[in-house]
Amino acid sequence: MEFFDGLKDKNGVVKICAPMVRYSKLPFRLLVREFGCDLAFSPMIMAESFAVSQKARLNEFTTNKNDRPLIVQFASNEVGQFVESAKIVSNSCDGVDLNCGCPQGWALKEGIGACLIDKPDFVSDLVRQTRNQTRDDLLVSVKIRIHSDYKKTIELCRQVEKAGVHFISVHGRTKSQRSHPVNFEAIKNIKQSVQVPVVANGDIKTLDDVKSVKEATNIDGVMAARGLLENPAFFAGHELTPKECVQSWLRIALDDATPFPCFHHHLSYMLEKSLPRPERKYLNSFNSTPAAIDYLEERFGITYN
Repeated sequence: MEFFDGLKDKNGVVKICAPMVRYSKLPFRLLVREFGCDLAFSPMIMAESFAVSQKARLNEFTTNKNDRPLIVQFASNEVGQFVESAKIVSNSCDGVDLNCGCPQGWALKEGIGACLIDKPDFVSDLVRQTRNQTRDDLLVSVKIRIHSDYKKTIELCRQVEKAGVHFISVHGRTKSQRSHPVNFEAIKNIKQSVQVPVVANGDIKTLDDVKSVKEATNIDGVMAARGLLENPAFFAGHELTPKECVQSWLRIALDDATPFPCFHHHLSYMLEKSLPRPERKYLNSFNSTPAAIDYLEERFGITYN
């Protein structure tokens, strides 16, 4: 709780960038930190390969001194692989997180992600052993989805709390739900049932959403994914991606030598709601960084400096 209290804004909420496959990498994390994001997660990393492969480590995880506070998220169905991965990154982050929320079919077949909410003994053992085998101040957290009967989710949360988890992030949908309304009532009940900080995830895209979720659940933090992709500055109160955010993205991406597909995807997301459809199609047709740079200068007067 001390860690969260140190990050909370005046409304008592920690604003968090969610783990996003392909998207919440270092350059994007640096961007959202410039616009009101208090804490960022890495993309989900497979502990099985990360624990044993130097190549996997180089490909999957990069950070720098400005990328803090940071939580590195791993997917794992083996305690030893998770613990070893946690040890490897422990000096480069503030905490590690177990993904118990990915609903994709391939993940469920691998025995990782959202299927772990039905394995509370495994999750608890992983939390306990990671706490015991890593440095004392390394945070250990879990990100979960809810059960159809969310009383089971409460039982899971209480069990991992006893095992020593530092905080719990809750996506308020079941593993079979995609666009269904987020169950904030379940998140509220989870918050009332444990003493550790609880983070709400799902359909948070504006500061009004942050306020309403806080009022409805009394959670300690909010976690956004798609909302930040569409507007990396919404935590700072901007309704649409502002020009200065696009300017920052150009600087960060070019300074980091971000590959064009990543640079372009983020740029397209950021400008999607600001451009008419024909212009969005034109932007999406670019196949090189110079073409995007020329467009930004001609259309918005944004230059790399």
